[in-house]
Amino acid sequence: MSEPIWHNRRALLRGLLFGAGATALGACATMPSTPLAEAETAEYRLGPGDQLRITVFNEAELTGQYLVGSQGMIAYPLVGEVHAAGLTIPEFTTSLQQALSQFIRQPNVSVEVANYRPFFILGEVQRPGTYPYSASLTVLNAVATAGGFTYRANQSRVYIRHANETEERVVQLSIATPVLPGDTIRIGERLF
Repeated sequence: MSEPIWHNRRALLRGLLFGAGATALGACATMPSTPLAEAETAEYRLGPGDQLRITVFNEAELTGQYLVGSQGMIAYPLVGEVHAAGLTIPEFTTSLQQALSQFIRQPNVSVEVANYRPFFILGEVQRPGTYPYSASLTVLNAVATAGGFTYRANQSRVYIRHANETEERVVQLSIATPVLPGDTIRIGERLF
């Protein structure tokens, strides 16, 4: 007689767990996009400090790594200065192919970012400064890189200024708050 009761309890528990899991999955599917999802869909624009790996098929002397200078240009063999700042990778690749087509018949060019420009973090962190950017970086990762929060840090909001902006924005801090190359992050002081 105790076996059917135990079996029924187990079936009831299994049904409850399955229902809760299905509800959680349904909620995830209907959640609005987060700032991280929006940041990942936006195309990355090149800027000063980015290091590019350029490969030209069958042209070893034109293949190598090139730095985007402070004026937004790269010095490239054969064609001279090539504008890069503000362009996406496909736009820059097309521009370089057009410049090279004056010297090479149908150049096959491949461009990728070898090293992104650094990000800057200041305010209530242990070691404010400039740090190298890595893919999918979040504010919490950046804070960890800078030694963590100080005891005075406001851990609920952060101030972010993107490289191409003149004013910083207040952003609610979450585990998914993204950092882009060239961003300046400021951790404010909390009110006591």
